[in-house]
Amino acid sequence: MTLSKKQAFNNNLQEVAGICKVLSHPARIAILQHLSSCKTCISGDISKEIPLSRTTVSQHLQELKKANLIEGEIDGVKMCYCINKKNIKKHFNKMKNVIDEILKENKLNKCCK
Repeated sequence: MTLSKKQAFNNNLQEVAGICKVLSHPARIAILQHLSSCKTCISGDISKEIPLSRTTVSQHLQELKKANLIEGEIDGVKMCYCINKKNIKKHFNKMKNVIDEILKENKLNKCCK
């Protein structure tokens, strides 16, 4: 059994990589955009707005919920989904800090333009 090398990296880098992995599918970004444009909880068939089957959309919603990018509540027989703005901002700021560090370090590198 091989051990994961991810423990060699600090928690911040692991968290940023995890969020990037969640956001690496265009359907998940489209779902976030759709939920954001509605400005309210969606209880219904998001697959009418996203060109994927209900099952596939449901799988993507579960990944977004597991990453705490969206929240979901049971509303009768339906789920009500909405954006978790606080967590999205938190993850964005962590990603921005990593990118800012990369760009700062790149300014010192004189071999590349």
